[in-house]
Amino acid sequence: MSRAETVREPEGTAGPEVRGAPGEPDRPGTGTGKRTWTVRVLGAFSLFRSELLITFRRWRTLALLGVLAAVPVLVGIAVRIETGDGSAAGGGGGGGAGPAFISQITNNGLFLVFTALAATLPFFLPMAIGVVAGDSIAGEANAGTLRYLLVAPAGRTRLLLTKYATVIAFCLAATLVVALSALAVGALLFPLGDLTTISGTRIGFAEGLGRALLIALVVAASLIGVAALGLFVSTLTGSGIAAMATTVGLLITVQILDQIPQLDALHPYFFSHYWLSFADLLREPVYWDDLMKNLGLQSLYALVFGSAAWARFTTKDITA
Repeated sequence: MSRAETVREPEGTAGPEVRGAPGEPDRPGTGTGKRTWTVRVLGAFSLFRSELLITFRRWRTLALLGVLAAVPVLVGIAVRIETGDGSAAGGGGGGGAGPAFISQITNNGLFLVFTALAATLPFFLPMAIGVVAGDSIAGEANAGTLRYLLVAPAGRTRLLLTKYATVIAFCLAATLVVALSALAVGALLFPLGDLTTISGTRIGFAEGLGRALLIALVVAASLIGVAALGLFVSTLTGSGIAAMATTVGLLITVQILDQIPQLDALHPYFFSHYWLSFADLLREPVYWDDLMKNLGLQSLYALVFGSAAWARFTTKDITA
């Protein structure tokens, strides 16, 4: 079965039985208009499901998720070995990896979730997103299946939206893989119980789990800017490897620029600047300022680079 055949729309999408009378356009609210709208929604869902299956069945995607799942395991084992003689993890400091969660792991395994997310967010998670996003359009062009996808018919705008939705789904899946792996390792190697927040107050374990889930969702939302950037780069080239390398290269460059003091005035505009603000969800009360700045900045990046990707993809010549 060809790549294009896997995304074929349900029968009746363009047949005369789903349209109004000749010369009369479908109107919302009429039976025919509702049926046409339903068929379009089902077609979009079918295309999205097909893209999800293709993405998550690739060995490359599974390998990326496997690496992400291994990070909490390595961190948990390292902390367990380091604290085997009763000493404090990370020398009582933050371990040099963002918020000072690592020193709390031995007291509560739930902190391994926050430590793992803080450790993977600066590089591992966005690198994985960059690989998937960069390959989304360019990989199809490189494999010679992009033209057939458009003939299916998917339509360029709908195909681009479906590709972006698939990358967003991968963002969520990758973040949850890190969080669930860390929770399992934390429960296996360390005690669980009430949580002491950064502000020094204590909250119940159930509320701590809820905040861990909220933090995972915020981390996933922090990656939508990188996803849009990767999608835009993917529309510029017909080489999947070039698109992935460019996206990851831009990611590393921005991370370096964000550490240069002379560029302090530009730092608030870098998509990675507020990534670690998710730690504010562990304060009592929660500090929302940087969290909202982060979500707003990610939305802006998604809008700008998503629009640029749409402008490029809907006007370029598709020859493969």
